[in-house]
Amino acid sequence: QVQLVESGGGLVQAGGSLRLSCAASGRTFNPYAMGWFRQAPGKEREFVAAINWSAVNTYYTDSVKGRFTISRDNAKNTVYLQMNSLKPEDTAIYYCAADRAWVRLTTAGTAASWGQGTQVTVSS
Repeated sequence: QVQLVESGGGLVQAGGSLRLSCAASGRTFNPYAMGWFRQAPGKEREFVAAINWSAVNTYYTDSVKGRFTISRDNAKNTVYLQMNSLKPEDTAIYYCAADRAWVRLTTAGTAASWGQGTQVTVSS
């Protein structure tokens, strides 16, 4: 497993931007697909975005398409989530996740490794 630490969360006004980072350590980072999930108060955790190990493939939930961009820098063992045009409904704890299987992140919504989460709050 890899160890994941998120950063970059905070409070932003609607329409603003934030960039989340997730630093990985432990096992080799490259073979892992990486993803971002979020959980709002009183709601279940939901998938947000994923990127495969080579960064050729990305996948987003419909509600963030065109606003969020996932990327990775394998030399820095870091994955990013650039969030633009933020809306109050994007308010949640955002979790970074890693798994060797793309389908587990994108379809099953599970992962072998999880970060501790970072709070994103969007005010109206």
